[in-house]
Amino acid sequence: MGLAKTEMFSDQQNEIALIAKVFGHPARVSILQHLFKINSCVCGDLVLEIGLAQPTISQHLKELKHLGLIKGSVEGTSVCYCIDKKNWAAMKKVMNEFLNQDLSQKQDCC
Repeated sequence: MGLAKTEMFSDQQNEIALIAKVFGHPARVSILQHLFKINSCVCGDLVLEIGLAQPTISQHLKELKHLGLIKGSVEGTSVCYCIDKKNWAAMKKVMNEFLNQDLSQKQDCC
């Protein structure tokens, strides 16, 4: 398997690709939807809510946290997660700029 050669691309292109990768798994989408639905921090019920094993949930939470879309705080022996509102807004701005770039074309070119 070849290298991704991410250094060949702009920071924005790499950021968009990372965001797309995180959204590329339905479990991570489900976790985010659940966090938005409850509108608070969640500690242990993600395994019951999502239906996957704890290690699998933990790996998906790690990916979401690495990108900064969620944040966690330690409460006793568990970590509670919630949406990082500041980073979520920043991600939406980046993705909106990317997804809306075609709207300015006045006519079909093909």
